[in-house]
Amino acid sequence: MANLMNGKRGLVMGVANERSIAWGIAKALRAEGAELAFSFQGDNFGKRVRPLAEQLDVNLLLDVDVTDDDSLDACFSKIEEEWGRLDFVVHAIAYSDKTELAGRFINTTRENFKNSLTISCYSLIDVARRAEPLMTEGGTILTLTYMGSNRVTPFYNVMGVAKAALESSVRYLANDMGPNGIRVNAISPGPMKTLAGAAISGARRTFNTARDNAPLRANATLEAIGGTAVYLASDMGACTTGEIITVDGGYHVLGMMQPENLQGPGAA
Repeated sequence: MANLMNGKRGLVMGVANERSIAWGIAKALRAEGAELAFSFQGDNFGKRVRPLAEQLDVNLLLDVDVTDDDSLDACFSKIEEEWGRLDFVVHAIAYSDKTELAGRFINTTRENFKNSLTISCYSLIDVARRAEPLMTEGGTILTLTYMGSNRVTPFYNVMGVAKAALESSVRYLANDMGPNGIRVNAISPGPMKTLAGAAISGARRTFNTARDNAPLRANATLEAIGGTAVYLASDMGACTTGEIITVDGGYHVLGMMQPENLQGPGAA
């Protein structure tokens, strides 16, 4: 432990269980000395989050629905009441009806499109607007994306569009909030075995394909993603903003599968 986050306080949104990317980030931030608050949505998630919060000495737990203004207002009012200020926010929130993550993107419904963009993208803007007044000494906002934002990825469909909007929002927010010393970045892991990832049709094949073809022949780990978050949220990342940091074993650099995984005549 290098105490890179000593004295910093932050809200982590999106911890669902011990396999959540948000959980990996929370553990890494806490190990470096950060004091954390967790948000969750509803009793079902609350039951899962409370035992995890205890492991990291998290005493501030907030039930938040990012589609409800009053709920978000209450969340940040409570943080202001308890802490008076805020140093970082981890936004690990996304949603789509899983039945629409199979088949053709062209069949995306209007309702699911709106819900996906509202929860997966607009919620970041909503959160940033409320966090900004509490970041009196500057701060960091982190979110999570995926390469399906800029490359067609099987089984990702409308979530790819939502993540593209999210990444664009990161850049615009970074520009808006930079004069106040607030940095906004996104981490883009490769496929992960998470609760959210399990909802995507073909998740196992996607995970295995990325692992077998990445230059490192490995997918990202929670520890690696957590370490990247520590860099971005700590003073080590003081001049990094508006970035999409990819943590996927190098898979995103490929133009084609590795030779040993190509099929057909002349593949090897």
